[in-house]
Amino acid sequence: MSKYTTGEIAKLCGVTVRTVQYYDTRGILVPSELSEGGRRLYSEEDLKRMRIICFLRDLGLPIDSIGQLLSEQDPASVISLLLDQQEAVLKEEIGDREEKLKKLSELKSGLRSLNDYSVESIGDIAYVMSNKEKLKKLHLVMLATGLPLTILQLSAIILWITKGIWWLFAVWAIIAIPYAVILSRWYFRSVAYICPQCHTVFKPTFREAFWANHTPAARKLTCPSCGHKGFCVEVAAPETKENGKETESEVRDHA
Repeated sequence: MSKYTTGEIAKLCGVTVRTVQYYDTRGILVPSELSEGGRRLYSEEDLKRMRIICFLRDLGLPIDSIGQLLSEQDPASVISLLLDQQEAVLKEEIGDREEKLKKLSELKSGLRSLNDYSVESIGDIAYVMSNKEKLKKLHLVMLATGLPLTILQLSAIILWITKGIWWLFAVWAIIAIPYAVILSRWYFRSVAYICPQCHTVFKPTFREAFWANHTPAARKLTCPSCGHKGFCVEVAAPETKENGKETESEVRDHA
């Protein structure tokens, strides 16, 4: 069986010799034996114990608590619980870092699409990224609520063509028109647009937004701040105040 000196066990555990000696004086890592010359010698079990002590210290446990824990009849169950907690913390940290890496990649991709970019354009990209999840939820709501009507429409058209039953299509039209207006009003209250020229975040009127040419990510609008008319990037609207109205700075300036 291997034996380790104080220096060797310190090196294997990434601590100083004085740290190992200190744990000895506190009685939480007593060497298995002493050599004829009085040198402390540690066994494989001592090395495992030392690694557990280092781990518990990394978790922030004080020396006294570590000593009490290791003197328990079943310290393995408590240590196992601590390991599970540490694993959960590390997984959360990894998830946070992966999310930051994803945002960094998106920002780099956005910058590559610009021939000439400024601090304001970087701010636009960052603003779009920060609103991405909220905007995705809005789109999912639109899809989920519109799907039943789409199914009804297709069914009505098929029955009209194959069976001559036209009244179901009339029912669909009666439902679909007010539904489209109500859902559109809700949607345009929930989104805003970024002007590519002056970088203002604004909300157009319902009529302008409803009839404007658009792509999945932008809509051709007139900026109320600088008068630019062109495609503006769609984002989730800023959070509202308690009275339900955004302040002018929240809607018009995100930088």
